[in-house]
Amino acid sequence: MIAPAVCKTKGLYRLFRLPLALMNATAALGGYLLCRTQPQPDAFPLFAGVALMACAASAFNQVLERDIDAVMDRTKRRPLAAGELGVPGGLSIALVTLGAGAMLLNLIGPLPLGLALVTLLWYLLVYTPLKRRTPFALLVGAVCGALPPLIGWSAAGGAVTDFRIVLLCGILYLWQVPHFWMLQKRHAEDYRRARIPLFVPRSFRGPAPFLVLWLVAMVAATLMLPVFGLIAGQHAPLWCIAFCLPLLLYPFERWESAAFAGVNIFPALLTLALYGF
Repeated sequence: MIAPAVCKTKGLYRLFRLPLALMNATAALGGYLLCRTQPQPDAFPLFAGVALMACAASAFNQVLERDIDAVMDRTKRRPLAAGELGVPGGLSIALVTLGAGAMLLNLIGPLPLGLALVTLLWYLLVYTPLKRRTPFALLVGAVCGALPPLIGWSAAGGAVTDFRIVLLCGILYLWQVPHFWMLQKRHAEDYRRARIPLFVPRSFRGPAPFLVLWLVAMVAATLMLPVFGLIAGQHAPLWCIAFCLPLLLYPFERWESAAFAGVNIFPALLTLALYGF
C-alpha cells in the first residue's frame, strides 16, 4: 500500500510543479516584506494562497497542454501527459486547489485576490494558447512571473503604483526572458518536436546579442535597488553585484552553465536580499 501512495505524492508534485509554486509564493512574500518590515498574521495566508493558486495554474496548464507535454522529454512524465491522471481528475484537483487558494487570499482582501486571479487567467487564457503560435508569447507570458510581488505588496496595504514595487516587478519581468531563452536553447529539439515556435533560431550558435542586451538591462535595473533604498544596509551594493556576476558570464560559452545556474537562482537571491539577510 506504500508504493501507490508514493506514486500519488510524486504525481501531485509534478502536477503542481511545487518548486515553481513555492518560488511564486516566496516572491509574493518578498513584495509583502518590502512594504512591511515585520510580517503580520496575514503573511501566512498570503504565502499559502499564492502557492495554491500557482499549483492550480500548473494543473490547469497541464490539462490544456497534455498533448505537447506528451511529446517532450522534459515534460512527458507529468501526470496527464503520462496517462496517470485523466482530464476530469486534473480539472477536479485544479478547481479544488484554486478554491482553497482563493479563500485564503480573500481573507486578506479583494485586491490581492483579484491580482492573483488576473495572473492566473492571463497565464491560461493568453500566454498558454499564444505560445503555440509565436515565439514572442514569452514577452506576454513574462507578466505572470512578474506579478507575485505586487500581490504581496497589495496584501501589505501598499499602492500598486508605488515606484518601488514597480521596479521590483520590472526586474522579475526582465528575468523571465533570459531564463526561458536558456531553457529553450537546452531543450530546443523538445520544443521543435512539439512544434512550439522558438526564440532560439535553428542555426543558433554562441551568445545572442539580443539576450546579452537583455541581461545588461536586467543587471542595470537590479543595481538600482540599493540606489532607491529597496535593499538597505552598507553591504547592499555588494549583494547586488554578487548575484549579478553569474549573469555576465553568459557571453562566454565555456561559462554558459554557470550563467544558467545564476539565472535560475536569481529570484531566490533577490528575495533574500529584500529580507535583509
